[in-house]
Amino acid sequence: MARDPERTVTAAGPPDGAKRRIIVNPTSGDGEHVPSVRRLADRHGYSVVETTGQGDGAALAREAIADGVTVLGACGGDGTVQEIVQGLADADALGAVRFGVLPAGTANIFADDIGVRSIEHGVELLEAGQARAIDIGFADDTPFVKSCIAGLTADTSAATTSDMKERFGPLAFVITGVQQATSFEGLALDIDAVTDEGEHAWSGEALSVLIGNARRFAKGLGQANVEDGLFDVTLIEQMPPSEAVAEAIAQQLLGRDTEHVTQLKAERIAIESRTDAVDFSLDGEIYRRDRLTLTVRPAALSVCVGPEYEPAPTV
Repeated sequence: MARDPERTVTAAGPPDGAKRRIIVNPTSGDGEHVPSVRRLADRHGYSVVETTGQGDGAALAREAIADGVTVLGACGGDGTVQEIVQGLADADALGAVRFGVLPAGTANIFADDIGVRSIEHGVELLEAGQARAIDIGFADDTPFVKSCIAGLTADTSAATTSDMKERFGPLAFVITGVQQATSFEGLALDIDAVTDEGEHAWSGEALSVLIGNARRFAKGLGQANVEDGLFDVTLIEQMPPSEAVAEAIAQQLLGRDTEHVTQLKAERIAIESRTDAVDFSLDGEIYRRDRLTLTVRPAALSVCVGPEYEPAPTV
């Protein structure tokens, strides 16, 4: 796959006369951000619309496109961002807007990844910041910005100590996860991936499958370049906890390839369950499927980023 190493869209802000709008989730985070958002919107000439329930972000994004909006802010958490991106995809308009994140959620993982520090900073970037064309992942027809995860998920990283993270890096959560979930039966999966080096097929019992698109696709763990046109895929096979610890040590401390953990980069990956339907977490939203095909749409969305943004992070 050909990938453009330079994806700067603009550093000068929106054109004169651009129609501006902010979609606000009023219940994100502590729910106290709406008055300040409206003040900022008035100052910079944005209209403001509020969501009232699940799915409203997508509907309001479609309405924004129909109204001719070309500068669009998403004010809320990661779930709000995903909904609005869904609406843009529904309208076939991912590339039609200058998109900005105004973080108001609890975690704000994506906003932090792209260097947006606050709601006010997000508006400043929409008006005068650099925009980058980032990849968007699709699980069948559903877009996602950060990740698609199945099995024993990266939520276990919340219980992982700082010392373990320092010692074992991105696989530290595996140690904690398998120790906390020894009764997990695993997922019987058939997986086919298309990589730069050809096709990769796997069949067996999986403990977890992590498919990352954006920088931190698993809370503080997991790294993926959101501009390379590829997913970062980590496949962890079902195994006893003691083996998981040994493999994490071998892979992270000694740099060895290990038998039960496979890491690769893929532009397409198909997953099929050989038993029951599987819960896939797309940017935190659960989708239950017995089969799923994931593809990357390179350079699909123009997102305003802060000066600290690095598309290919090393930490």
